[in-house]
Parts: sequence; C-alpha cells; structure tokens
Amino acid sequence: TIEFPEPVISVAIEPKTKTDQEKLFVSLGKLTHEDPSFKVSYNEETGQTIISGMGELHLEIIVDRLLREFKVGANVGKPQVAYRETIRKPVKAEGKYIRQSGGRGQYGHVNINIEPMEPGNNFEFVNKIVGGSIPKEYISAVEKGVKEALEDGVLAGYPVVDIRVTLLDGSYHEVDSSEMAFKIAASMAFKDGAKKAKPVLLEPIMAIEVVTPEEYLGDVMGDLNSRRGKVRTIEQRAKVQVISAQVPLSAMFGYATDLRSKSQGRATYTMQFSHYDEVPKNISENIIAKVKGE
Repeated sequence: TIEFPEPVISVAIEPKTKTDQEKLFVSLGKLTHEDPSFKVSYNEETGQTIISGMGELHLEIIVDRLLREFKVGANVGKPQVAYRETIRKPVKAEGKYIRQSGGRGQYGHVNINIEPMEPGNNFEFVNKIVGGSIPKEYISAVEKGVKEALEDGVLAGYPVVDIRVTLLDGSYHEVDSSEMAFKIAASMAFKDGAKKAKPVLLEPIMAIEVVTPEEYLGDVMGDLNSRRGKVRTIEQRAKVQVISAQVPLSAMFGYATDLRSKSQGRATYTMQFSHYDEVPKNISENIIAKVKGE
C-alpha cells in the first residue's frame, strides 16, 4: 500500500443551498477517489465541511475545481494550519464517573499513566490491568474514551500526538458499571492529566527549495528569515543559487506572490511537508488566545 502523508492545511467550505450541499457531497467523492492525499471531514458544531491538503496550492486547486468544474455554490474560508498538541512530561491521572441515585447508576473508575513518545509515534495504549480490577469487557471502552479526548486537544482543541497512555488500575461496580461509564472516566482522567503534563503546541514545518538568480539572493534570504525560516544550505548551480530551508507552514501563506515580486518573476520554489516542531512560546500563546476567543 502507498502511504500518503498527513494533510497539514485545511479550509472550511459552506454550501450556499441544499442543492449545493448535495453537489458538494458528490464532487468531493469523485475528487477523493482521484486524489487520496487530501481528506474531507465534517465539523458538526459549525456544520462546515473541512477539506485538508498538503499545501496552499493543493487546496487552491481542489477549491477551484469544486467551484468551476463541479459548479458548487459555496463560501470558502481562509486556509488554516493543522496544528497538533503533545506533552513534555509524564503524569499519573485518575478519572471517576459515578452516578448513583435511585435506579441503575453509572460507575467507572480508572488510573492511568500518560507519557510523551518520540515524534512520529502518534498514540499507543497499554493495558496493565491484572487481577480483574477492571473487567476485560470495559478495557476497549477505556481506550475509546482516551482516543476521543485526544482528538479534542488540551490547549487549543488540536489533536494530541506522540503519546502513550497506560491503564494501571481502577475499580468497578457489579451493577452500575457500563462501557459508557468507563469511557467517560477515561476521558476525564486524560483531560485532567494532560493539562498537568506540560502540554505544548506543534506546527508543521515545510522543507522548501528556492531557485533564484544571484542578484536576488539577499532579498530572498531576508524574506525567508522574516518567516522564521532556517536556511540549511545554499548551492550554486550554473547561474542560479539554490537555497534549501525549513520554514513553518503558518509563515508561508502568500509566499508565491512575494517571491515573484522580490525576484521580478525569476525565482521559483518547491515545498513539501518535513516534520512537526514546537511552536515558540509567544506565537503559541497568540494561537491559543485566538482559538479561545480572548
């Protein structure tokens, strides 16, 4: 099987009418079949359809095809960077969900350990229950509760990655325990623990290669620096300079236009996803405040 990288940028689409909604649904089905590297999801809170892709240009092409080729009437939002969250220190956490007042109650109780993993490991769940302190039939509900909490994030609602959660212990009630109660208890334990585990925001970093005539090298380099870029190498090839750099995706919006104007249309660039890295504190605080509407 071919593995496609995770999309790093997304845009919200709102169809204008019911007919447009149906058209959008059909055309996105066709487009995902043609191009498996972009993803479609649905935000139930806002009612928006979210499409995610590999870069600004990738999304522009998809949106353009939806509007022109498939004639979907829709409002399109601004591109958004696909941030992630992770933690920096291990913690233990407890979650109790107990409702016992007349009739059948709810009882779920878990103790978990949450720890960071190496980048690129996404998520691992380990069950260390011995002696039946939580019956086997509730273990998958615990994992499900943790997974749902991961998706909602801790800092700013972005998915949490590179994390291992170990189920250590817990307790149950013969009558009142249920899968739902354990799922909620696990979710509560994770949310509570992750807040104390030094959570940080991660951003996609792009590997970019710029080919520019010598006379524009200074301007192009200055521009990359202003975008928090880290220049790796500069090579001379024939009459041009080739700059390899790593730049946060959030700083690359509108780059094609800026590069054209800085080089009178003579410089070109290619860009692809490289890795996720921690967002600097001052920028991270701004992103979190924006998400929370502060």
